[in-house]
Amino acid sequence: MDIFTAGRDFVRRDARLLEGRLFATVFEGADPQGVVDALRGYQNPDGGFGHGLEPDKRCPASLPLDVEVAFDTLLAAGTRDDEMIRRAVDWLQSVATSDGAVSLCAPIVEDYPRAEHISEWTYQPDLNPTAGLVGRLHKLGVEHPWRDQAAAWCATQLANGFPEDAHGMHEVLEYLEHTDNVDLDRVRDWLPKLNWFRADAADPTYGVTPLHLAPAPDSFWRPLFTDAQLEAHLDRLITDQQPDGGWAITWEPPGPASTLAYRGIVTVAALRTLKAYNRL
Repeated sequence: MDIFTAGRDFVRRDARLLEGRLFATVFEGADPQGVVDALRGYQNPDGGFGHGLEPDKRCPASLPLDVEVAFDTLLAAGTRDDEMIRRAVDWLQSVATSDGAVSLCAPIVEDYPRAEHISEWTYQPDLNPTAGLVGRLHKLGVEHPWRDQAAAWCATQLANGFPEDAHGMHEVLEYLEHTDNVDLDRVRDWLPKLNWFRADAADPTYGVTPLHLAPAPDSFWRPLFTDAQLEAHLDRLITDQQPDGGWAITWEPPGPASTLAYRGIVTVAALRTLKAYNRL
């Protein structure tokens, strides 16, 4: 069975409704309204998103991490719902610090099953996710007072230097590509210094790879990497497909349902990347 068919069958069999609708939109020409409709089930009356949209915690309360996943899903589907997004950004503004920063999660996650890494560090306002949320709003073409306030906070923070971990740097790059402050050489020189950056395609451990930063040939940060680097990671991505057609994850979610949910997310993402690079 070929890569695409095996991945498709995994999504149809084991992924959530949301990833099933996203797959149908990206690969089968389905109306992206189906993705928006599936996302509505995760949006709370306060405008934020929760209910385990990001599956490493099963908390129903609104969290910025889940808002970010909602924005990513809309971007992947090539669609937007102005009212849905406006309500979400209004909620971000309501929980932000006085200067606009937000945290990934909040202590309420402790009342629900969660992965071990969803702990106190995720309660601190930081560039991860504030910078990433600002960047995604730019990509969605959404203006909002919170976006501008948070962008100013990000600029102030970055005056002190880049983050030291690859997740934070990924969020920063989402923000930087919509500014006039882009120095490719400086970013390229910083990547090897990051914790959790997996430059070597032969390394099977958890981490952020070049394909996370440049998931398509026209990605803004594609010039950071050589053709050889990206080809090696694409080869590895193909090799990592599991016998059941899906892709595995390299961390421990809080339970079997979360594991399958995350495998659905990474499988659709892997297929999208392989399609973008003409490797399907």
